[in-house]
Amino acid sequence: MSLNATWSQNGVTVAGGNQRGSRLNQLSYPEGLFVDDNATVYIADSLNNRIVKWKCCIESGQVVAGGNGEGNRTDQLNNPSDVIMDRESDSLIICDQGNRRVLQWPLRCGTNGEIIISNIKCRGLTMDDRGFFYVSDAEKHHVKRWRMENTTGLVVAGGNEKGDRLNQLNSPAYIFVDRNYSVYVSDTSNHRVMKWMENATQGSVVAGGRGEGKNLTQLPYPQGVVVDPYGIVYVVDSINHRITRWFQGEKMGHVLVDGDVAASKSNYLNYPSGLSFDREGNLYVGDMLNHRVQRFNID
Repeated sequence: MSLNATWSQNGVTVAGGNQRGSRLNQLSYPEGLFVDDNATVYIADSLNNRIVKWKCCIESGQVVAGGNGEGNRTDQLNNPSDVIMDRESDSLIICDQGNRRVLQWPLRCGTNGEIIISNIKCRGLTMDDRGFFYVSDAEKHHVKRWRMENTTGLVVAGGNEKGDRLNQLNSPAYIFVDRNYSVYVSDTSNHRVMKWMENATQGSVVAGGRGEGKNLTQLPYPQGVVVDPYGIVYVVDSINHRITRWFQGEKMGHVLVDGDVAASKSNYLNYPSGLSFDREGNLYVGDMLNHRVQRFNID
């Protein structure tokens, strides 16, 4: 992906798009998503209480976790908000938001998950290349880094109570870790994206931070966030139904994909949520209120 890359404004529906529902060709308020090396998309299908796997160019998905109704058994999920893959263990890590827990769910013949973190208002997940995974806690206003075998995590962002100082967060949601292990956080109720370098005691604002509104210096309640090798931040501006990107050192974002709440055409978004790239640089967006995942191809 080049520094000056652009993306098609016409999205391609790669999952859902058949109105809201629970059939295998439908989604219900999709939130976080993960794209693997084969462009297979794993989706937190939140109000269907399941994780679905959707292979490229296939018209329906496959339930790979949950799907047994809303509940707190280990074979059930309750409003999952994010999902990532742990390639080493060939499993999914799921933010089971409604049950206040994080689960590890085997991909091969997995009929139930194992609880690895309890009593957490988790919202977002990510993993680095060392095998650490990261979880945002919207109640304690921090991000922790965990190892699978550990029972306690390490705070790597926030952790100084709720607030808007540079060492604080307010309802953190989606997270991303770059190659230098800096943590990027969509600091939703502070209307900004924060970057915390490894071992830092405070972060820096890399997107937004100027309150709510439609101005391109503003970022009301940001959601999904990813960062490319050039340090460019891509973030879901959910309230304004668009995807923006923020170059290093700039105080204003640039619209990458625009949207309109009144429509569900291919180039429109309706309260987007999760965000991910595939290996080719194509952009995937959880188009939540259109109950689909859209792919915007890199030009």
